[in-house]
Amino acid sequence: MPSADLAHQHAVHTLYEDHHPWLCGWLRKKLGCVDRAADLAQDTFIRVLIQRKAAELREPRAYLSSVARSLMIDMFRRRALEQAYLETPAACPEPVDISPEARALIIETLLEVDRLLDGLGERTREIFLMAQLDGLTYVEISRRMGVSVNTVKKHAVRALTHCLMLAEE
Repeated sequence: MPSADLAHQHAVHTLYEDHHPWLCGWLRKKLGCVDRAADLAQDTFIRVLIQRKAAELREPRAYLSSVARSLMIDMFRRRALEQAYLETPAACPEPVDISPEARALIIETLLEVDRLLDGLGERTREIFLMAQLDGLTYVEISRRMGVSVNTVKKHAVRALTHCLMLAEE
């Protein structure tokens, strides 16, 4: 084994013996958990071992606490991400299993609505759907479509009139 590797191993060993108990105590105060503190202390020394800077350290406790703090932040971020991942399914609505009869009724209704809107021009249909389905105001629709509010009103009246006439038939 080259002498540089031996020197590095010796420096890490000395650093570990001199500062491991202190680092575990420091982490235990921050985390409130002996086991997590021990795990993060080990991860800190592994990081020091990999970075090969142990022999160069002038302020070992400052360096170790900096590395441990970074690992602690990573742990908290990972835990928050895992928690969000676990909470996502709980926030989703339960899937609804509808009967074949209800599904057929829904499809029939959608086809009827499509038939009612089929006689409208493209712009009129779009304005009608934005108002009825999206719940947009005429002002919001006029901004989105780049037309005047009066134009939106005219198309909305045309669409409603069309639907009422077809519904009466």
